[in-house]
Amino acid sequence: MSQGSNFVDYVKICCRSGKGGAGSAHLHRDKKTAMGGPDGGDGGRGGHIILRGNTQFWTLLHLKYRKHIIAEDGGCGSSGLSSGKFGKDEILDVPLGTIAKDAETGEVLFEITEEGETKILTPGGRGGLGNWHFKTPTLQTPRFAQPGELGIERWMVLELKVLADVGLVGFPNAGKSTLLSVLSAAKPEIADYPFTTLVPNLGIVSYRGGKSFVMADIPGIIEGASKGKGLGYRFLRHIERNSVLLFMVPADTTRSIKEEYEILKKELQEYNPELMQKPHLLAVTKADMLDEELVAEMKKELPEHIPSIFISSVAQKGLTELKDMLWKAIDPE
Repeated sequence: MSQGSNFVDYVKICCRSGKGGAGSAHLHRDKKTAMGGPDGGDGGRGGHIILRGNTQFWTLLHLKYRKHIIAEDGGCGSSGLSSGKFGKDEILDVPLGTIAKDAETGEVLFEITEEGETKILTPGGRGGLGNWHFKTPTLQTPRFAQPGELGIERWMVLELKVLADVGLVGFPNAGKSTLLSVLSAAKPEIADYPFTTLVPNLGIVSYRGGKSFVMADIPGIIEGASKGKGLGYRFLRHIERNSVLLFMVPADTTRSIKEEYEILKKELQEYNPELMQKPHLLAVTKADMLDEELVAEMKKELPEHIPSIFISSVAQKGLTELKDMLWKAIDPE
């Protein structure tokens, strides 16, 4: 996933489904029949607007400039009980983890989480019934039929929440991007200044036995992110779709490791208390700067009841053990 404007995780689009075709009020006539009965066919259904999960897409960039999505109208019914054709559906491929919302009410309609999964965003109007439906013993030649049902037009919001097995949580310069680049083939931008990561980056981490899991590097959180400060607020929603949260605190932090972990945890809790139900792990990064005596002292100050490990991405220290811990949290059986 590339940095910059190519990552789009929010689009607002106007969706108009197709109008249903009108039913026919035709009466049967041919050279042998002068006054036949009703034989008007039904109108065709209007086209739906459908969302479809597609693993080939990572962002909503392809929908950013399609502000108006319009499906085809259904065809009208005709004589001989011939139904009108259905309007062509408009199918929008979206990445997994896409949520559809009503733009006016904010109501969440559904979420796409599986490859090939389809959900109707705006249904097409039903076709009108032809006059043969209305034939009765006392009304044998109805000269009327139903009009087609109107389509639906409304503004929708599509919001992407990145799906990953492991989400990396930490302040800027905690070493999240470096860890992702070492454990996977992802190549996030890395620099020695805060907020190098401006968009989530995904990488596939290989594990023993041919297994693998997806790791997401979420842009750095700052204190107050849950109240709208910094870049973190915009991307906190991506953490909601991660199975396991790996908190990363650098060994050279100006606070204590426990204090920094508690601040990060507080920001997540204020944003969404349900994030506290996910498995939490703690990695103390840049451990190549520490000797064994200092590590032993720092272990006494680590938060309780959370699995923790000292690692160094640059020195390749503790990474195998870290992957073991992550896999155990992802697949505890």
